[in-house]
Amino acid sequence: MTKGFLMKNTLGCVFWGCLAGLIVGIGMAKGGWAVFPAGGGDSLLSPCALSEGVLEKENRPFPGEKKPSSCQAQWGGGSQRNNVLQTGPLPTQWRIGSLDPHTGVWDRQGAKNIRWVARLGTQTYGAPVVSGGKVFCGTNNGAGYLARYPATVDLGCLLAFDARTGRFLWQLSREKLSTGSAHDWPEVGICSNPLVEGDRLWIVTNRGEVVCLDTEGFLDGENDGPYRQEPIPHAAHEADIVWIFDMMQQVGSRQHNMASCSVTAWGDLLFVCTGNGVDESHQNIPAPEAPSFLALDKHTGKRIWADNSPGKNILHGQWGSPALGILGDVPQVIFPGGDGWLYSFLAAPQQPPERPKLLWKFDSNPKTALWRNDGRGDRNELIATPVLWNNRVYIATGQDPQLGEGPAILWCIDPTRRGDVSPEWAIDRQGHPILPRRLQAVDPKAGEVIQPNPNSAVVWKYTGQDQNGDGRLDFEETFHRTIAMPVVAQGLLVIGDFSGLVHCLDAQTGQLLWTHDMLASIWASPLVADGKVYLADEDGDVVVFALSREKKILAENSMGQALYGTPTAVNGLLYIASRTHLIAIGFEDNAEKSTEKPLPPTPTSSDQRR
Repeated sequence: MTKGFLMKNTLGCVFWGCLAGLIVGIGMAKGGWAVFPAGGGDSLLSPCALSEGVLEKENRPFPGEKKPSSCQAQWGGGSQRNNVLQTGPLPTQWRIGSLDPHTGVWDRQGAKNIRWVARLGTQTYGAPVVSGGKVFCGTNNGAGYLARYPATVDLGCLLAFDARTGRFLWQLSREKLSTGSAHDWPEVGICSNPLVEGDRLWIVTNRGEVVCLDTEGFLDGENDGPYRQEPIPHAAHEADIVWIFDMMQQVGSRQHNMASCSVTAWGDLLFVCTGNGVDESHQNIPAPEAPSFLALDKHTGKRIWADNSPGKNILHGQWGSPALGILGDVPQVIFPGGDGWLYSFLAAPQQPPERPKLLWKFDSNPKTALWRNDGRGDRNELIATPVLWNNRVYIATGQDPQLGEGPAILWCIDPTRRGDVSPEWAIDRQGHPILPRRLQAVDPKAGEVIQPNPNSAVVWKYTGQDQNGDGRLDFEETFHRTIAMPVVAQGLLVIGDFSGLVHCLDAQTGQLLWTHDMLASIWASPLVADGKVYLADEDGDVVVFALSREKKILAENSMGQALYGTPTAVNGLLYIASRTHLIAIGFEDNAEKSTEKPLPPTPTSSDQRR
């Protein structure tokens, strides 16, 4: 998930009476929670997830570059962010069991296909990432695992668990910024998702830091460096920091409410969006010259290059994440900018000092679209992350969920063109090109006009399609604002929007095949695994669809709590982070894995609303 945005405490909250815990068995250990799994299982030294059809292309070395690791675990399954994973058989249906709303204890009686449950914080917007037999997830400090930081202390946290048993391993703790909600919104925690490669992990914290960690924490008895300032070095359940790059201090960026980029890497380069944004007035950009996009040396944290292309035209915040892949035989890193433009740079360090090579840029908004701070305008941001598939780039527009619903565009772009590849040009009354503007690119009242761009890279765009032929776009035929990535598999593209609609399109042509109303907002991106599509919503339901050109709903599973993060799966286990818990779902040891027998239906919030 989906991912970091302006999340007020009331946004997407579940009633406190519904915040029932899902712990199998609980005991206090060093001021935290101990977790006991629901059953045994195979050893889980999980390999890195593989995205469908991209592994070899994604890992081909660029001339003069080291070959990227073939074992990177990250949000979206890989740097191309196409969350299609090879996992083995996965359950279609499961049942959580009974929940105690007061103690947070899970009674496993009546549960089905639940392997273990572990406590997260009180608000979780991160998504699980699995690597090396561990599960990592960003959250806040509501679980209180560390004695020195009881649950009443607000922190941004990254938690590490044993992937087979759910046992808590260690916690990265980052205190809140003194500037408060302007840069670090209370209770939200760490919203980004880590990149893991071997025994190293990189994540952006709530403080606007890029932090490199040892995945073993201090459980290996070593303090990896050069960073040596851990408050309690060698403490068993503390994180082992290797290096820190403080973006606010070192490049002067000022994130709006939070920093939430999920980093990616190519060779020795680590790519980061700084989150630079507006101040609390929503009118001023305090650091327009600060970079929006960075490349760091992943081993040392040294800055390699920086770019501030969005500059004074940043609309709100910058909460998207980069995608990376070989496109047209060129390694490209693609950043969603806070000005609504998509930027592609050469993913290489051999460039003029401090400046990356811009390959192309794309304006995702119509030139007449108007930005309004109250969400009532039709000029949108790029909060979603681009997805790369079959030499195409897919990106959807949207806004901070707090600003409400509205129309949006899903674009399919040809990344082999160069320069300004937007669909349109803005031209003044004298016939000269108009430089990009923040609020509106073209003002027709001033005699400004739009011209088609002959260099446009648009393959297709989707705003909705009139399937019933009545001459208008009904609600279920319209594409709405989203913060989610699409997923593309077997030529089918699936994406959810913030109005609760799931859209399935032909990925090559943009033809709409079917839609489905989840009746609840969708923050998470889809997961395709085991021939199925898993999609979570804010009501706490996970709907499982067949990967098909016709709509086929296989199951609807209630998790009992709001779901904001994107599911992932490794080695026959499905991992889902609810608002307060991390759940591992998999066939029980004696379960039939080839043909599932349907479970009796469990009433869900969507059923009740129908």
